[in-house]
Order: sequence, then structure tokens, then C-alpha cells
Amino acid sequence: MGEENGEYSLVRELDGNKYPRFHIYAKRNGTSDEFIINLHLDQKMPSYEGSHAHSGEYEGDTVEKEAQRINNILDNS
Repeated sequence: MGEENGEYSLVRELDGNKYPRFHIYAKRNGTSDEFIINLHLDQKMPSYEGSHAHSGEYEGDTVEKEAQRINNILDNS
């Protein structure tokens, strides 16, 4: 999706549709090479125009599995 003020916004669709999708906000941890990652699952688009609010899940089995998948990728890179 993009970068704004040093924070990256990335999405991964689950089934080829825009929603549901995983959404990550990532930003560098100070001056180190580490990143702070905020992962959640967007279930649907925002309810009304101009709103960034959505039906997001921040925990649960699906989110945990995606977090493990990302960790595995990062560990092997």
C-alpha cells in the first residue's frame, strides 16, 4: 500500500478479493535494523466514507498463523 512518515502499510488478500485481508503496519525501531510490526485481519472495508475504522481482528488462530508465517519468512532471509 505504501509508506508514510517512516511507517509502511502492507496488505495480503486471503482469497483474491479486497476483503478479508491481512494488514501490517511496520516501522523501524529507532535506528536499528529491527522493525515493529502491527498485524491484524481486516474483515471488511470501513463502514462509511472518510472513516478508517473497520472490523479488524488483532488476535486469534488465523492471525497467529499469519504471524508465524511471517516470522518463518524473516528467519529464513
